[in-house]
Amino acid sequence: MTQTDWIGFIGVTILLIAYFLNLRNILKKESIVYLLMNFIGAGLACLASTLLNYLPFIILEACWTIVSAIGIYNYFNNSTK
Repeated sequence: MTQTDWIGFIGVTILLIAYFLNLRNILKKESIVYLLMNFIGAGLACLASTLLNYLPFIILEACWTIVSAIGIYNYFNNSTK
């Protein structure tokens, strides 16, 4: 496996673990751990897609990363009120 494969594999694994833990009601979608797992996992998957120059997944994972970043922002913005 190449370095790009490992980056993508780790990113997708983080995303799948977050999804599984949410389905099992171990992590709530509003929890900071869930949001960070999505942000990191999607960011790594986006990086791997960029290294592979595969535009459809670059767009998908970039959007997922941005949505997760907005969720993290909202988490901290709402917790200060």
